Amino acid sequence: MKKLLNKTYAPIVALVWNLLLVFLVYQIARLEYYMENREYLSYSFDVFRGGLLFDTSAIVYTNVLYIVMMLFPLHLKENNVYHQLCKWVFIIVNGIAFAVNLADSVYFQYTMRRTTTSVFQEFSNEGNLTSIIGKEFLSHWYLVLLFVLVMVALWICYAKPQLQSRKIFSWWKYDLSCLVSLLLLVPLSIAGMRGGFTTAVRPITLSNANQYVKRPLDAALVLNTPFSLIRSIGKNVFSVPRYYENEEEMARIYSPLHKGESVDSVFTRKNVVILIVESFGREYIGAFNKDLEGGKYKGYTPCVDSLISKSTTFRYSFCNGRKSIDGMPSILSSIPMFVEPFILTPASMNDYTGLAGILGAEGYETAFFHGAENGSMGFQAFAQKTGFQHYYGRTEYEAAKGTADFDGTWAIWDEPFLQYYAEEMGKMKEPFMTAVFTASSHHPFAIPEKYRAQFPEEHLPIQKCIRYTDMSIGKFFDTASRQPWFQHTIFVLTSDHTNMSDHAEYQTDLGGFCSPIIIYEPSKPVGEMQDKIAQQIDILPTVLGKLGYSKPYLGFGIDVLNTPKEQTWAVNYLNGIYQYVYGDYVLQFDGTQTKGVYRLDDRLMKNNLKGKVKEQAQLETTLKAIIQQYMERMTQNRLVPSK
Repeated sequence: MKKLLNKTYAPIVALVWNLLLVFLVYQIARLEYYMENREYLSYSFDVFRGGLLFDTSAIVYTNVLYIVMMLFPLHLKENNVYHQLCKWVFIIVNGIAFAVNLADSVYFQYTMRRTTTSVFQEFSNEGNLTSIIGKEFLSHWYLVLLFVLVMVALWICYAKPQLQSRKIFSWWKYDLSCLVSLLLLVPLSIAGMRGGFTTAVRPITLSNANQYVKRPLDAALVLNTPFSLIRSIGKNVFSVPRYYENEEEMARIYSPLHKGESVDSVFTRKNVVILIVESFGREYIGAFNKDLEGGKYKGYTPCVDSLISKSTTFRYSFCNGRKSIDGMPSILSSIPMFVEPFILTPASMNDYTGLAGILGAEGYETAFFHGAENGSMGFQAFAQKTGFQHYYGRTEYEAAKGTADFDGTWAIWDEPFLQYYAEEMGKMKEPFMTAVFTASSHHPFAIPEKYRAQFPEEHLPIQKCIRYTDMSIGKFFDTASRQPWFQHTIFVLTSDHTNMSDHAEYQTDLGGFCSPIIIYEPSKPVGEMQDKIAQQIDILPTVLGKLGYSKPYLGFGIDVLNTPKEQTWAVNYLNGIYQYVYGDYVLQFDGTQTKGVYRLDDRLMKNNLKGKVKEQAQLETTLKAIIQQYMERMTQNRLVPSK
């Protein structure tokens, strides 16, 4: 190698060697990503093979300046100072790429996908990120150590041209070799960025990772974070497919327009209270898992289990996204997450409303409660957009109660904030509609000091937080039950999304979306678990159905209580794959073709029945209508009924 670095073509040799080192660094990052999330992901040769394609694209994109600097045909640049500058550019650029890959490996278990540029909008209003990142450095010290070791190795192994002073006639060979190499590398680099040479190959996107895996979850392992960030910069999120040319034909199959299903009903002006509980997945709730661990599983939620004994719940209930900002539109506006979080897309500027706006127009007083800093996660803006008349955040709480109940990172602890929530509703004029978004079962998974002996650390760090939040919910209902408004109120409890898991059936492509939907009406305690499929976007239509609302509105879900079991369904989106749950099956569809069909009772999703069940064609037909309705209405600003 030393001799090669002394030749006329030394810059070419050095460049190739150094880029090969970067490929090795990306593979180290991929292996670390897998090890950090091995409960969820599967590594295979196809993952490795596909990963090389996406790594090539990311490496060329991020190292294009370095490549030009090394091959620029000017022999006067061949000096130690210039090549030291090249080395620093190389180390800094690829060090950043390695760092974001490592950081994203920790974030995966909360989102089940690679991070895109939407993350910058998602956390743009957070003032506590420095402290959170600091805590992550401490708790993931081994990643910091790995980063340092790899960067030191990259620095040591870096190859630098060692061209010696030579006769003047040799420099034209150097300039020519660099120029030819640079010209040859241009088409190679373009092909690397695009993912191939042929004209049939469009620039590869995030969804192309699915061709190398059997499960959508594993697509995250094929990708790398620099590629995901680069490919999502300024991209048009929604692309309208042309499955149906005829609007009427599509609407006969599926339409999100509700035309007053309850026209014969009397509008009942009951209060509506929605509890959105952070990370409160079905896995943690004993009442949903009586057959888990051979019937020995008790869960972490005795208070919610008691509530379920008086409520209507659904055996197969799902969230429509994997982030908090996905939960808000799904639950309160019946808008699911497809491709990217709705709040972070240009479509969020469309005309649309939600449960608060609909009921506000009927004379309801409406309020949204969230114990984090006002403006956090964009919740305050969304609440105002969708018709909430009042917003109660950390600012309002501390003005009334002082600063002692702040958890030091995110928000007011759940116990005192839910008590505050109950008290403030007592001051509202009936009928009212409110929603609260809890925060304590959120990373970094802390609980108040006084409860640390009562709720010690368990297998997963979130589990003690679930116990604390469950206790807080129990105390909330105890306080609410003594209020005069309690008996004529409809309560709905769900989660924004799911979180950490320690059971295989909740680590599958569909299992990661298992959220509870609990409907509790104190005047009619039923204690019934219906054998239906339900999802977050059903909450708005279901509540309006219970109230007897008869005016047209738009919602992508259904009134699940007044829909026969055979017609209930759910949909979600994961790493470029739409998942559609209907009847006895789960369909996985990439927008063009079916990737998998599984029985709903195949809880580990082991047996792919693609092409083997007659229901597949009908599942595809309906899902295509749902997708096209969604994309057309997003891009054409048709999220409210036309007048």
